[in-house]
Amino acid sequence: MNQSELKEFLDEKASQYNNPIFIESDPVQIPHLYVLKEDIEISAFLAATVAWGNRKSVIRSAMRMMELMGNSPYDFVMSHTAKDLNRMEGFVHRTFNATDFRTFIVGLQHIYKKYGGMEQLFATNQSEGYLHNSITEFKKRFFEVNHQQRTQKHIADPATNSAAKRIHLFLRWMARKDNSGVDLGIWHSVSPSILSCPLDVHSGNIARSLGLITRRQNDGKALVELDANLRAFDPIDPVKYDYALFGIGAFEKNILL
Repeated sequence: MNQSELKEFLDEKASQYNNPIFIESDPVQIPHLYVLKEDIEISAFLAATVAWGNRKSVIRSAMRMMELMGNSPYDFVMSHTAKDLNRMEGFVHRTFNATDFRTFIVGLQHIYKKYGGMEQLFATNQSEGYLHNSITEFKKRFFEVNHQQRTQKHIADPATNSAAKRIHLFLRWMARKDNSGVDLGIWHSVSPSILSCPLDVHSGNIARSLGLITRRQNDGKALVELDANLRAFDPIDPVKYDYALFGIGAFEKNILL
């Protein structure tokens, strides 16, 4: 395919998968449970944090997290006591355990109390049309609370050449605005044009098959390469193509053979 044909193909696939039916099988359904902005942000952040592995398992774990917070995540984050945090004991999703969960609750409270919330932090420190510096600064502020060193691995840092798939997924949910109703688009101070694609195994493999990535690892350098190509196709809404890449990789593995 030439570039024009490739763009047409990806536009078609993005439209195919970027629709409300997608919500039923995706962790994005978690923030869709809420109306209050802060509830949406917190539930999305936590769901994205555990968004690796089988999607059904991810959804179960994220639902359990909401239940443990009384299905009122913002109220729980802001008003919890030390005793309330004990109820997280026994929670685990892969390597994210109860200790990590408790730290994340305390870290989120710190972000809202000291910095005015997540949107305000991510809207600052943008540079060269990317949110990479914003993510790095967010992580620093988030872990100003007491924490175990191991918990830091659950927020990736682009400064270490990480593709930071889960945090970019969260940012897509928050800042991308479309007419399909999947991404929530509740942040108005972060432009969709500077979002990065949540690069994972599925999207990475398909991107390589289509010549959008030449680098073999799914790391930060590969993400920069992918972002540049997707922004050439649509500089206003480049991460809409995440739906195309993920959808083909997850549901149409043989389409490119």
